[in-house]
Amino acid sequence: MTRHERQRPSHGTRASIANAAARLMAEDGITDFHLAKKKAARQLGLPDHVAFPDNAEVEAELRAYRSLYQGEEHAELLRAMRQSALELLQLLAPFNPYLTGSVLDGTAGEHSRIDILLFADSAKEVEIFLLNRGIDVEHAEVRNERVEAVLVMETDTVDANLVIMPPHLERVALKYRDGRPRERIRAEALGALLSE
Repeated sequence: MTRHERQRPSHGTRASIANAAARLMAEDGITDFHLAKKKAARQLGLPDHVAFPDNAEVEAELRAYRSLYQGEEHAELLRAMRQSALELLQLLAPFNPYLTGSVLDGTAGEHSRIDILLFADSAKEVEIFLLNRGIDVEHAEVRNERVEAVLVMETDTVDANLVIMPPHLERVALKYRDGRPRERIRAEALGALLSE
């Protein structure tokens, strides 16, 4: 048996890590997938060099966990968060907003944030727009070189990340770190989703 074969986890190990990571995300409010997988592996007594499941596997487990253990309560929270997101999309219409992230894909919980993509010539323009409406924002750390700024604002449910990007990137297909396409929808599509 080669060293590489020893480090490769079995499907059962990957599933165990995904399951434990999903539980940590749902119960402890961890929103960082890598951190959740790392803590899950540690809790399971696995070595540091074990290969982790991908984010899609953890998301599937998180959906299953929320459905099984948080059922109706989670559905109500998700609906309220999506309603807040719709109001934000309508407010921020001049900046071609899109909903993306966990509120869209259904994995959001009480510790999640609403993620809104905005396409503007400058972050200052968005800040001034919000300040003129009496809405306070804070700056958050930018983790992607394509992003000009991330503004955080309160909503009636949870905080929202307003991710501001240059207008020419609106037509670019954005991806998660693991390579999966990042889904995004406009207000009309979110309204239709809420009316289902």
